[in-house]
Amino acid sequence: MINVVAKYFILFMIYSFMGWCMEVLTVLIPNKKFVNRGFLIGPYCPIYGYGCLLIIILLKNNLDDPLALFLKAIVICSLLEYFTSFFMEKLFNARWWDYSNKKFNINGRICLETMLPFGILACLVMYVLNPFFESKINLLPDLAVLIIAGILFIIYLVDNIISFKIISGFSKTVKKVAKD
Repeated sequence: MINVVAKYFILFMIYSFMGWCMEVLTVLIPNKKFVNRGFLIGPYCPIYGYGCLLIIILLKNNLDDPLALFLKAIVICSLLEYFTSFFMEKLFNARWWDYSNKKFNINGRICLETMLPFGILACLVMYVLNPFFESKINLLPDLAVLIIAGILFIIYLVDNIISFKIISGFSKTVKKVAKD
């Protein structure tokens, strides 16, 4: 059981890293400027890791129906993005993304323009990327999987603690300055 959790955590980190790369490239290419688009210090966006894991776990029985997989992935990822935005705003009094200026948005948290790529990316993950990554992870000895997952988890945990303290301190400073 622990090995299964370790494999999922490694997949989580792979997809979080790939999501971070995608986010960085969407700013780097048009603006020719590097911007760390993640909440965390490290090169990963956990929302992509969580989204991919949800798709992998919840939609593994939909591989024979690409349309169902596509549509269900849109719903899953849109709900994840909406509630992540909502809770991060409540927690830190800041919006991490805002689609208010996009057509067909819901409270600026999600929009049609981002929903459709979720479905496409889910198909890419389920039919191409995940079979590839799982096959490579399955080649590793169990002990190596546990060690890799453990190291990645410690790095991820420390990054979360540091990032949370930085953002919380920033939020308190902004509130204090606003009062002054």
